[in-house]
Amino acid sequence: MNESLKILLVVAFLIVILWNLGAGLYYMLVDKGQSKRTVNALTRRIVLSVALILLVILAIYMGWITPHGVGSNPH
Repeated sequence: MNESLKILLVVAFLIVILWNLGAGLYYMLVDKGQSKRTVNALTRRIVLSVALILLVILAIYMGWITPHGVGSNPH
């Protein structure tokens, strides 16, 4: 898998997660507890967050990405 494709996939997940978080806030303010749209948006955010974490774990296990410490020297 291409390095830029990996980054694009993670960034796309994060954008969709933030979109659902914003949608949950919007629905909470607009609906004032009269509908389930807030719960649905926040549930989708949680599911996407868990899916992203599992995808990263799978990618590390399969060797597609290699973890490194923050600020560590790669040599």
